[in-house]
Amino acid sequence: MTDVDAFFAFMADEKNASPRTLINYREALSAYEAWRGTTFRGWREETTDDFRDYIFALMKQELKRATIRLRFAALRSLYKYLVLRRGLARSPVAEVQLPKPERGLPVVLTIAQIDELLTLPLNVPVDKKAKPWAPLRDAAILELFYSSGLRISELLALDVKDLDFIGETVKVFGKGSKERIVPIGGPALNAIQRYRQSAAITSGPLFRSIRGTRITQQAVDLLLKKYLKLSSIPFKVSPHKLRHSFATHLLDAGADLRSVQSLLGHASLSTTQIYTHVTKERLKQAYDTAHPRA
Repeated sequence: MTDVDAFFAFMADEKNASPRTLINYREALSAYEAWRGTTFRGWREETTDDFRDYIFALMKQELKRATIRLRFAALRSLYKYLVLRRGLARSPVAEVQLPKPERGLPVVLTIAQIDELLTLPLNVPVDKKAKPWAPLRDAAILELFYSSGLRISELLALDVKDLDFIGETVKVFGKGSKERIVPIGGPALNAIQRYRQSAAITSGPLFRSIRGTRITQQAVDLLLKKYLKLSSIPFKVSPHKLRHSFATHLLDAGADLRSVQSLLGHASLSTTQIYTHVTKERLKQAYDTAHPRA
């Protein structure tokens, strides 16, 4: 049995790889052999420089980084097997540096779409089975998401005591239990007050289910899905997309990157910088649409 045949038998029998993975890996190995052509000496004879040249060739073809990384996942798996099971001294791809994964730009709602979504809870027929305060709760949740850019986990964990209505802020415990103070806008504060008064909530969890327990992520996902169906927004919207929209709209309006980093609770500025790419893309779109010689 050849090295390659033994490798695929190992992947199928011992690693229980899916049929799609096996197909992708075979295609990746065949693509490398085709690229090498008559200079291909056999898998045991290939060198690290050969594989560095291969990456360069793939990048010149303008292949997506994900495609390049997938091909090298197959090559690395093959050589790992050859080292562990077939006596090869070392893997020639182990030291090959791959291009970093591409980071897609966040999907961002327009301000008009945000306005439409936030007004829906109080402008649609109320479910007869729901509590009278449920639409007010939904409105408060959506307003707070967009007003403060909270993560879903942070919003779900909020207690009444975390709110400071005089200071117009909320105390948030983010990743790693790091505490931060985040401003709340007037519309969100008013929405929260109306909900609390209607539901007679004075302490404990802020956002509650109809049974009085702390609301779950599944419930928030369902309420968001419900209002999206009633809107004209043509794509799926998650709580995280409201967070993306919060950050992007702030930067669009001139907020500095450090302030947005602090509001979002990002440990690294590089994480926040993805939103600068979004704002640049929006500027390009506005230019292409509006400029007579774009």
